[in-house]
Amino acid sequence: MSFSTETKREICQKLSTRKPLQYCELYAMLLLSREFTPERIVFKTENEHTFSHFIFLINQLFKAKCEVIAPQKGESGRNRSYTVTVTSEAKCRKIFEHYGHDERDVNLRVNRANIDDEEQHRAFIRGAFLACGSVTDPEKAYHLEFAVSHRNLCMDVCRLIREIQDSSIVIKMLSRGGAYIAYIKDSEQITDLLTYMGAVVAAMNVMGTKALKQVRNTANRRANSEIANLQKTASASANQIKAIKKLKKDGRYNLLPEELKVVADLRYDYPELTLRELGAKLDPPISRSGVNHRLEKIIRMAEE
Repeated sequence: MSFSTETKREICQKLSTRKPLQYCELYAMLLLSREFTPERIVFKTENEHTFSHFIFLINQLFKAKCEVIAPQKGESGRNRSYTVTVTSEAKCRKIFEHYGHDERDVNLRVNRANIDDEEQHRAFIRGAFLACGSVTDPEKAYHLEFAVSHRNLCMDVCRLIREIQDSSIVIKMLSRGGAYIAYIKDSEQITDLLTYMGAVVAAMNVMGTKALKQVRNTANRRANSEIANLQKTASASANQIKAIKKLKKDGRYNLLPEELKVVADLRYDYPELTLRELGAKLDPPISRSGVNHRLEKIIRMAEE
């Protein structure tokens, strides 16, 4: 089951018990459905939980008889969709007029008279997400969107989300494939909106995934840094040993001052050690820079 499907299942499980909230939730689902006119109401979804939720609300609130087309066994992806059609034209007209619309409306817009308070505001956004929203698995990306068929209606949805109390959600809009997309990319803002709609578990999953990614990234950066340091140490050690071998081959090794010879012997015997670790083996110990200074002298002598 996809992350988006799980999120909608969680929202549908928390059914509003107050009728005004149910009316607002259904209003959003109708407004953003396939067809919502005085003659015809058609709601289509790929989500089984959203489908059941819509059926319950329209029967509960308007006693509307519906014709249902369910996916055939074995169908998947975009082929797996549920279609609900209100069969009575009189009932369609009654529902349409209940929400303050009439047949003279050229383009449907959100009728704000149906949204009286913050709880109804919340119910509408929840219904809008069930009808046309989706959220990407946070393991892959941070993306939540509403796909709306009409530009002005999409702008209304954006406006309602921006008006959420005590929130600073930045929602943007673009055109894609003949539809208008209202989308959010910020993980914290996605978490805020999911929590607002009642998908608390989904919101916690986004937060948990983000925290885990941050831990992984920190660990990867640390590991990469350590690997780079090891590579740097190995490269420097190889150059130092090469210089020591050259001095031995030329017969100049025994001419080295004792302080250089001691460091050269240690480097030759312990090619894997860092300069700090080599310095600690000397008696008395010397600093990392002291060891580096002596080895640089040896390299310069080998190059002469």
